[in-house]
Amino acid sequence: MKQMLLALWAYRFFIVSSIKTEFKTRFARSKIGGFWMVIHPLAQVLVYALILSQIMKAKLPEVQTQYAYPIYILSGILAWTLFSDILTRSLNVFINNANLLKKMAFPKLSLVLIAIGIALINFILFMLVMFVVFAFLGHLPYHALYWLPLLIGITLVLATGIGLFLGVLNVFIRDIGQIMEVVMQFWFWLTPIVYMTSIVPQKYHTLFMLNPMTGIVEGFQNILLYDKAPNFGHLFYPAVFALCSLFLAMLLFYRAREEMTDVL
Repeated sequence: MKQMLLALWAYRFFIVSSIKTEFKTRFARSKIGGFWMVIHPLAQVLVYALILSQIMKAKLPEVQTQYAYPIYILSGILAWTLFSDILTRSLNVFINNANLLKKMAFPKLSLVLIAIGIALINFILFMLVMFVVFAFLGHLPYHALYWLPLLIGITLVLATGIGLFLGVLNVFIRDIGQIMEVVMQFWFWLTPIVYMTSIVPQKYHTLFMLNPMTGIVEGFQNILLYDKAPNFGHLFYPAVFALCSLFLAMLLFYRAREEMTDVL
């Protein structure tokens, strides 16, 4: 493990330059640049808000703003965007860079760090735009914002652990990538982003809490909508799940790292 970390540190300039190159290449001929990264999630929020706002608004009586439901969705989408972006990039990172891995000798984990760096920049840009939208709507939460880095950290570890684990498996079993496209769609709708946990029948609440993203998304909503600290009881399970998934992912990667290049 120590050798891996030292190797990653030695290639830190490669990691940073790769992240910069990714954004320069993506927006080389774009007129609005980085805004394309936030237009899709904002459009998604707008669609849900227009269709479901009148139905769901009554479920948020404690929020004293007529835009409670759009803010609720934005808070959940912010958490989901970070999670899904890191997971999806990590899932395909070795396959997408197969030619590079065959031609150059460098730490394979640096590709995962590059994917995380790109996803984090996307997330920060989206979050900044989201706060602009909040200000426009007259909603400026600030009392519990200092808890946001904790939630971002848990989300990052969870997404990296699951993404790296499945990314290694995807090298050997290519069906993993196809299966996860379907799983992510179900996972989104099994997470209280568009709807509230309160509308789910009580007998299913325990099952919903087995989804590690439930506690994380609720934490984002508590901070950004209700302007209060997250429920730490609901964050304990996602945090443990995230650490365990990252540990298993690193263990699998360590054992399979020599064979991956040959299979690719």
